[in-house]
Amino acid sequence: MAGEHRSPAFLAVNPLGKVPALRIDGAVVTENTAILRYLARRFPAAALMPAVRDDLEDAHQLADLCYCAATLHPIVTRIRIPTFFAETPEAQAGVYRMATQAMVQSLALAERRLQGGAWWYRDGWSLMDAYLNWVWFRITGAGFDPAPFPALADHDRRMAERPAVQRALALEAMLHAQLESEGLGFRPPAPPGR
Repeated sequence: MAGEHRSPAFLAVNPLGKVPALRIDGAVVTENTAILRYLARRFPAAALMPAVRDDLEDAHQLADLCYCAATLHPIVTRIRIPTFFAETPEAQAGVYRMATQAMVQSLALAERRLQGGAWWYRDGWSLMDAYLNWVWFRITGAGFDPAPFPALADHDRRMAERPAVQRALALEAMLHAQLESEGLGFRPPAPPGR
């Protein structure tokens, strides 16, 4: 929130000035999809992603991660922060409205995928569940109507029961409080028209 990602020190890590950036053994990996894939492969015992039998299964997993990173994630930003994309309240309301429409359409895949199963990959939890839950957490926290997506709402309830998720949310709350105390806290604007 203070703009550290635009500082010369961070730009030396990632010239695009974006987060995340993960430094591993002196090298830097950027972009969510690449970082998640790297971590899953570097730590196979953690079972972050299911094992693949062939290149086609590997491609499908990569496509799944890209669905979150390239399809859903950009829409999250428009829902949470329409002020980044438009100056006037009327234009911001238009960004929010169009983003929620796009999210309804884009989440249809996730809703179908989760119907009748607890996790994205039926056999167990994966990084896909974490990323999808991050999307859900962010948009429902910005006024997105969860009612048309009961499978995603059930998924969210299962995720909330996971001790790792509880620890992550507690850490996020603590860091948010710290940012608030430094005058750098962020709360998404009220959904336009509400």
